[in-house]
Amino acid sequence: MASTEPEHEHREDEEAAANEDEDTGAQVAPIVKLEEVAVSTGEENEETILELKAKLYRFDRDGNQWKERGAGTVKFLKHKDSNKVRLVMRQSKTLKICANHLVIATMTVQEHAGNEKSCVWHATDFADGELKNELFCIRFASIENCKTFMEKFQEVAESQSTKEEDKDTSEAAGLLENLSVEEKKTEAKSGDDTPVASEKEIKSDAEKTEKKDEEPASSS
Repeated sequence: MASTEPEHEHREDEEAAANEDEDTGAQVAPIVKLEEVAVSTGEENEETILELKAKLYRFDRDGNQWKERGAGTVKFLKHKDSNKVRLVMRQSKTLKICANHLVIATMTVQEHAGNEKSCVWHATDFADGELKNELFCIRFASIENCKTFMEKFQEVAESQSTKEEDKDTSEAAGLLENLSVEEKKTEAKSGDDTPVASEKEIKSDAEKTEKKDEEPASSS
């Protein structure tokens, strides 16, 4: 006669497993309660006008070679108030900033020699927390994406040119108008030795204002 002990033991194991899976209805409070933290990207006041996946390189002048900065997403961001546009690129996994600079009227972009999927440009970049003159090369997965990037880059540069010229003209007109008023006041007041700003000084002030506006906002 065969023993029934193994079957008995098997039934006990099944009952034990069932008891382990049974929901007791008990609620365990978390040991640490984490508060939700709002993370600022520095892009809250900007509108994305182009976003593409790419790989970015920076030219190392000391080593005379291209060095990879990272693979991720490159964006053109337009500020809602000033309408200035900056180029920002972050690495996919770490979100570390690879490039961060304004697109201004004097910038040009061109196809990288021998590669229709890549293009190059010079910029005064702020990715490392300080302004540096950089030569960038960016490579896309397709020729179409590269062409789209170059067209948008050129379009933005040209639009900034018009706005900057209009701004310079308006600022110069305002300063010249103030100068004219000061000259009339000087003529009306005998013995008044207050100096009047020269045209050269006005031009210098306008150039300083333009230079200050070229520094992009930092981003976390």
